Amino acid sequence: MDKFRIMVQFLQANQESFMNGICGIMALASAQMYSSFEFTCPCLPDYNYAYGTGILIVPPIWFFLLGYVLNNNISVLTEEWKRPVGKRRKDPAVLRYMFSSMTQRALIAPTVWVAVTLMDGKSFLCAFSATTDLSEFLNESHQSLSEKELLKLQARIPCKDVFDGHEIISREAATRYIRCLSQACGWTFLMVITIAAFLIRAIRPCFTQAAFLKTKYWSHYIDTERKLFDETCKEHAKSFAKVCIQQYFESISGEIVPQFQLPTKKGKGNKDDDGENQKSDEEKILGIRKEEDMNKVLWNWHTCKPALFLNKHTQNMNMNGHAHLDTLTLSDEHYTHTPMKNTAVAYYSKV
Repeated sequence: MDKFRIMVQFLQANQESFMNGICGIMALASAQMYSSFEFTCPCLPDYNYAYGTGILIVPPIWFFLLGYVLNNNISVLTEEWKRPVGKRRKDPAVLRYMFSSMTQRALIAPTVWVAVTLMDGKSFLCAFSATTDLSEFLNESHQSLSEKELLKLQARIPCKDVFDGHEIISREAATRYIRCLSQACGWTFLMVITIAAFLIRAIRPCFTQAAFLKTKYWSHYIDTERKLFDETCKEHAKSFAKVCIQQYFESISGEIVPQFQLPTKKGKGNKDDDGENQKSDEEKILGIRKEEDMNKVLWNWHTCKPALFLNKHTQNMNMNGHAHLDTLTLSDEHYTHTPMKNTAVAYYSKV
């Protein structure tokens, strides 16, 4: 369980590397799915084009949407786009940067699928075998066939078991010709994608470096702020639950006195626990002791996020944009600070 928690914390801390790994896995999965996919062309003039183009277009769309679903930043982008302005304005450049970053990662798997499909040439052969000009591969006896019969014959070229016009058209030569066209389209597609990626990743920061750094910084800030807010809410909910349960049992049985305390092990692994035990659960709830107060805090965080202005005096919470809570509901809470103990230390010399 501890190893699993450490792994989850590592993935959360390195979310960008994790998302790049997910995109790479999706790209490999798309290629593996195509290799294991059983391609069955209908070999009918009315259905070949729809089936071939469907294999070329529909799976990339599915991989593209899946890339958005697996990206955690899609919810961050949506929340930032739909949230009320409040005391913090919304920068469209930051939203565009976040959207472009997610789109670039989501396009990796569809690009691999389209490239592998075009390089293989099966779907291209099925889609365009009936409409491609194959007059160079026809024998002189084709003149006795009508245009409709010739169309049906060309539509059966992808199906080796069904094709029966070897004396009219050379199936092997026609297949190689169409696959050659498919591979040419595949290399052209890869070249266009590579040039576009180069222009986006390399040339854009050279012209707008200051704006690029600003949008990159605030996009990271939005993501980090949401993570820290979720962690703070989890810690507060845990402390709130502990205090609530303790008060419940104290109200039932008077006071709970622990019978014994297990000795704590001293070691490197207890450093985090010792740091957490410095504050009691009463201090961790930050003076919010009622359900209505907590609901108001969460609502104010959504409707009126604090302004991005940090002051030196943390006592003045208004300058940092924090919303007010009812004074009546929070007047009963008093922060208790434990006084520092002054201990005298005597040093004895062995000399």
